[in-house]
Amino acid sequence: MAIENLMQGFLFELGTIIIIATLLGIIARKLRQPIILAYILTGIIVGPTFLNIVTSVDMVYVFSQLGIAFLLFLVGLNMNYKVLREVGKISLITGTGQIVFTFIIGYGIALLLGFQLIESFFISIALTFSSTIIIVKLLADKNDLESLYGKISIGFLLVQDFVAIAIIVMLSGNIIGMSLESLLMVNIMKIVFLFCVTFVFGKYILPPLIGVISKSTEMLFLSGISWMFVMCMLSMYLGFSIEIGALLAGISMASLPYHFEITGRIKPLRDFFLILFFVILGAQMIFSEIGGLILPAIVFSIFILIGNPLIVIILMGAFGYKKRTGFLAGLNVAQISEFSLILIALGLTMGYITSSIVSMVTLVGVITIAVSSYMIFHNNKLYNKLSDYLNIFERKKLREKLSYTKKKSYDVILIGYHRMGYTIMRDFKQKGRVLVVDFNPTIIEDVKDKGFCCEYGDISDPEVMYRILQFDPKLIISTVPNDDDNMYILKKVREYGDKILVFVTTNSVSEALEFYKKGADYVIVPHFLGGEKASILLEEFAKKDMKDIKKERENHIDNLRRYARLGQKHI
Repeated sequence: MAIENLMQGFLFELGTIIIIATLLGIIARKLRQPIILAYILTGIIVGPTFLNIVTSVDMVYVFSQLGIAFLLFLVGLNMNYKVLREVGKISLITGTGQIVFTFIIGYGIALLLGFQLIESFFISIALTFSSTIIIVKLLADKNDLESLYGKISIGFLLVQDFVAIAIIVMLSGNIIGMSLESLLMVNIMKIVFLFCVTFVFGKYILPPLIGVISKSTEMLFLSGISWMFVMCMLSMYLGFSIEIGALLAGISMASLPYHFEITGRIKPLRDFFLILFFVILGAQMIFSEIGGLILPAIVFSIFILIGNPLIVIILMGAFGYKKRTGFLAGLNVAQISEFSLILIALGLTMGYITSSIVSMVTLVGVITIAVSSYMIFHNNKLYNKLSDYLNIFERKKLREKLSYTKKKSYDVILIGYHRMGYTIMRDFKQKGRVLVVDFNPTIIEDVKDKGFCCEYGDISDPEVMYRILQFDPKLIISTVPNDDDNMYILKKVREYGDKILVFVTTNSVSEALEFYKKGADYVIVPHFLGGEKASILLEEFAKKDMKDIKKERENHIDNLRRYARLGQKHI
């Protein structure tokens, strides 16, 4: 009976949370605001500040941790060793530099505000780290995980996570009396072991094992989750967080040709459980005992929101990256992390700081997460307004100039080679008439090797759009399923003239109708397009004999095998 009452209570709490999150999410979507803010607000409403209905905190927390694991697992699935080599150096430099400068400046600000030395140390440490979970969710929502700034951001956020975990482990070791030298040696050995396991399984064991069971989609999905849990448990056993284990599990499977099927199955689980992470985050935000620390909280928040991005922009500009790449990546460190709250709570446990300082840092978390989510969600609009003031951060010699154009004009501009773009261009015979534009430098190199003219750039960048129009195209095809980007393309092309045909892509029927109202010549809706293609094939098959049908079947199998070999590049 007690278990039944417990389950009923938990289901009531969970149902209430989901209903409130849904209603606030609808409002956020209507107002075109980041949906993460709706989830955090849900947590504040159901938490002790207002309704105080969350009593099964432990169970909700476990569910939220599953959301984090699934999120990081999917991030790992979309990374591979080539990508890590590609952005590893700048991520390490930027991540380390940002940690050092944020700590030094934050420590100075804390001293100026009258905090003691040890209090200033813990406050500045807490301000140093940014939330990988929030940034990855926002990048995924914006379809920017594969962009250059997205890859670099994930890279330096992971650097932050490793440093944060190392500090937490060392401080915990201090509590139980272990020496710093012993802690460092033990943890370095653990990290090396974890990476060795990832490499060996990813290269030698998982490919043949997954290959055997890949014929069953259900078993493929189950195997992916099982491997994630194995790595999470191993990571926890070694004293690290489940985030590290889930990420490494994903990376070890990233080179497999079946990762797309696994990703598609896990995404709904990720979205459901991750809601609870943000709800828990909101529920923990108690505003008691803040007293006279509101002003310091505002000062620290301004430093995080403005100072952290500036540090990243300066560092990336110094290494030859465009001001836009540096700016967009910089916005991703404009909030504090869940590790910040853990570190500051550890300082309270050790007796170095008071509970009022913990409340102050929590308030900084509320402010920076809310404001930075809005900034990242509207990062392109913010960049367009500030672009002229950012010129001082851009060097003349840039490392991002990836342009392989041979002509002054092109008949067709294809925006987005990933997935659908690859299918469109696969059998295109007149390569010289087409220019491919993509924001992923790895894909640009791949397109160049296939003999196509190509240009690196993000279409939401006004400079890129201006350059495209100078090629005087007859047709622009956007396969990027980002409604804001496609509306921007339509607006700029129609301002330029009515002679250019514009094809755009969307997953929404209502948005497709809106694009037609705004002047699109054709709107690609992938789900309906697949049905239309199937009906055409059926009509053609009815007119063919068995030999033609068998030939069509063999061609389709060859194409599917080609997709499988490409793996994560285009699927």
